[in-house]
Amino acid sequence: MKIWRSVVGKLWITILLLVSFVLAFLTILLLEFFENYHISQVEQQLENTAEKIAAVIENHENEQTGLEVAWELVDDPAHILIAENEQVFHFHPLEADESKISRETITTDPKLSAVFDNQKKVEAEINIGSETDTDSRYENSFIVGVPFQLNNGENGAVFIYQSLGVMKETTEQTTKLILIAAGIAIILTTVFAFFLSTRVTAPLRKMREAATELSQGHFDTKVPILTNDEIGALATSFNRMAYQLKGNIHALNQEKEQLSSILSSMADGVITLDQDGDVLITNPPARQFLHDWNFEKKTNGAREETPTLLQDLFKKAVKTETEQEGELTMQGRSYVIIVSPLYNADSVRGAVTVVRDMTEERRLDKLREDFIANVSHELRTPISMMQGYSEAIVDDIAATEEEKREIAQIIHEESLRMGRLVNELLDLARMQAGHITLNKAETALEPFLQRVTNKFQGLAKEKNIFLSAETAHTQTAALIDEDRIEQVLTNLIDNALRHTPDNGRVMVVHEVKDDYHLIQVEDSGAGIPEEDLPFVFERFYKADKARTRGIAGTGLGLSIAKNIVHAHGGTIKVQSRLGHGTVFFFTLPRQA
Repeated sequence: MKIWRSVVGKLWITILLLVSFVLAFLTILLLEFFENYHISQVEQQLENTAEKIAAVIENHENEQTGLEVAWELVDDPAHILIAENEQVFHFHPLEADESKISRETITTDPKLSAVFDNQKKVEAEINIGSETDTDSRYENSFIVGVPFQLNNGENGAVFIYQSLGVMKETTEQTTKLILIAAGIAIILTTVFAFFLSTRVTAPLRKMREAATELSQGHFDTKVPILTNDEIGALATSFNRMAYQLKGNIHALNQEKEQLSSILSSMADGVITLDQDGDVLITNPPARQFLHDWNFEKKTNGAREETPTLLQDLFKKAVKTETEQEGELTMQGRSYVIIVSPLYNADSVRGAVTVVRDMTEERRLDKLREDFIANVSHELRTPISMMQGYSEAIVDDIAATEEEKREIAQIIHEESLRMGRLVNELLDLARMQAGHITLNKAETALEPFLQRVTNKFQGLAKEKNIFLSAETAHTQTAALIDEDRIEQVLTNLIDNALRHTPDNGRVMVVHEVKDDYHLIQVEDSGAGIPEEDLPFVFERFYKADKARTRGIAGTGLGLSIAKNIVHAHGGTIKVQSRLGHGTVFFFTLPRQA
């Protein structure tokens, strides 16, 4: 950076120009003053000398003595001419001075000759000397004439003259001294101005460096306070500003981090759009939503697109300045999109979008609807049968006692079926609400599994199915509720026997692992289709026609079994291959 573009250069040049102008003005005034002063002093001195000489000559009776005294009163470079009258002249210091100023000059010059006629003082500038005279010292001279009167009554005059060249030399010497002094003053002013400007601007340079540091994020930078003047006060204010700026930036960062944490922890997606509809801010759920959208639409561009529904809602929200809402289904999930306009003073500067995943809510709504439909369906058949058979009794359609007993037996079985359905629904509701009560006790699993399996040996023999229990032959115990676990095993073994054809097999296997007991119920039945496996533990879920039960069930058993196992801290799963059988297995934690 060139020096005249900096503050130092500008201040330096300004002071230098100002001082130079003042010095030039003062130099001109001083030169004029000294020149006039020298001339006036010379004039006054010549006049005083001439008056003294005139008085001496008038007061001395001896002419020669008066002249000698007069010659003593005159100092170089002045010259004197004493005229007793217009014909008698006395020159000093040499008679040769008549070559410089002649009698004709005195008598013919009207200004000088007036001294004899009017007896008054005269002052004039005259040219003394001839044109051929090589000594030009006396060409321009200043002459003073003072009249006097001799004792004989004649009018004389004293003429003192001095060359103006001598005064010019004195003026030149004075001018030279003044110019040297002015030059020295300019040099000193230059040094002083540079020193002063650098001293004044040094704190400003420090502030500039500190401002650069602040712009780079170094808010701990401080400016040294070197003086107590305005610049020191400016440095104090700058440091205070930096401290407050650091505090404000820290507060903004905290608020930003807090807002970022809130957005990141939100389950709903948040998308901030500018006035052109471009994405500004997103949180993780929103980024996943946009990623899924672009994946579904197979857009591989560098700029991710927003869903068409979101764009339409954004345009409506900006146009109407009201909140807009819509629903979108994507990747098998349901999303509700809410777009609210953002205002900047009195205009809309963008919008904030909330993307809420409503898949679970929609699934629960569907389950609720399916539950009502399934309960209605399960209850409709026994109610219809009970109603029909009771009407047969009321209308005496059953004539014999045996027919009435058969009808009554059917009504009784249907009522028991309805009771089981209602009880299972109540049990399942209590379990899912967390109100299940477990009466846990230390139980030896080996004899417990044998006992539960033996309960189904009769049913297995009727269907010619081989039913067995394979245990680990260890004396391990588990802290369980026997009745509840027996309910789980009963449901699994009953389902296995029900869906296993004749000459098949069903096995209950117990294995002891490091942290849990593994119990499996394996059958050689028809298996469960792959698409039905994720839903077998849902309420009222029943497999396809290939697994239609010979004895109608409620579809709640596996859901109840799942809740019982989870209440014990275990897990239950299923594996199946169509045509190769099914394996249900669940775990129970081992005692610590």
